[in-house]
Amino acid sequence: MEEAAGRTIESYDIRRLLDLLPHRYPMMLVDRIVEARGDEYCVGIKNVTFNEPQFQGHFPDRPVMPGVLLIEGMAQTAGALCVASQMSGERPSVVYLMTVDGVKFRKPVVPGDQLRYHMTRVAHRRNMWWYRGEAMVDGALVCEATISAMLVTE
Repeated sequence: MEEAAGRTIESYDIRRLLDLLPHRYPMMLVDRIVEARGDEYCVGIKNVTFNEPQFQGHFPDRPVMPGVLLIEGMAQTAGALCVASQMSGERPSVVYLMTVDGVKFRKPVVPGDQLRYHMTRVAHRRNMWWYRGEAMVDGALVCEATISAMLVTE
């Protein structure tokens, strides 16, 4: 599928994400990227299920996805986009989260929800990227933040 500007819209399944990111269960917090345009924009999906370890203690009688994991899911989604955009050159060995700004939690996320991480590039300089992220459930905004990441080749 081609956009009017000629940029290809891609998607990444879990195998591709495992190639791009160092995270593994239980810290892999994005299941698929359903839409990606270079390093400019993407939509990642996380299916929230009751059998995830955080729900044993947060909170057993009323399971709620911890906010820090929402931020981590957004960071992983943007990180995969950054690494994929650099695949033609030397592959970075690690992606570091640098900053998290303007975080707002709007609604709780619970088992059975499907998170959609909408990540839009704000800036890119050398090996650093800044993204504006919105986490949505059923079209409703549940969390927003601006994050930055740095790719490092060791």
